[in-house]
Amino acid sequence: QVQLVESGGGLVQAGGSLRLSCAATGRTFSSVAMGWFRQAPGKERVFVATIGAIGGSGAGTIYADSVKGRFTISRDNAKNTVYLQMNNLKPEDTAVYYCNAGSGPWATMTPSGSWGQGTQVTVSS
Repeated sequence: QVQLVESGGGLVQAGGSLRLSCAATGRTFSSVAMGWFRQAPGKERVFVATIGAIGGSGAGTIYADSVKGRFTISRDNAKNTVYLQMNNLKPEDTAVYYCNAGSGPWATMTPSGSWGQGTQVTVSS
């Protein structure tokens, strides 16, 4: 099991940038895909981006259409950390952001771990 702690959220003006971090513990971190999800006020939690296990058949990234071209997911296996670089933020990006782990290496993942506390991102107009 991978234990996850999100950080890096905050308040930013539209057009600004934030970088979220997800620190993970677990022996299998480098072998599984990781993903970012978000939950906006009054809405369900939705997929944002995923990244496959580096060096495996699951390598690659997938982005939701709403963030494509603005957000970049990356990972540093040496630090057991996955990142979400968010540029050109929009008010509609306001949400609590969560990370989670897949059960395998493929970027086409579904979350398999328990949800952490998330980190709040608020984008003002």
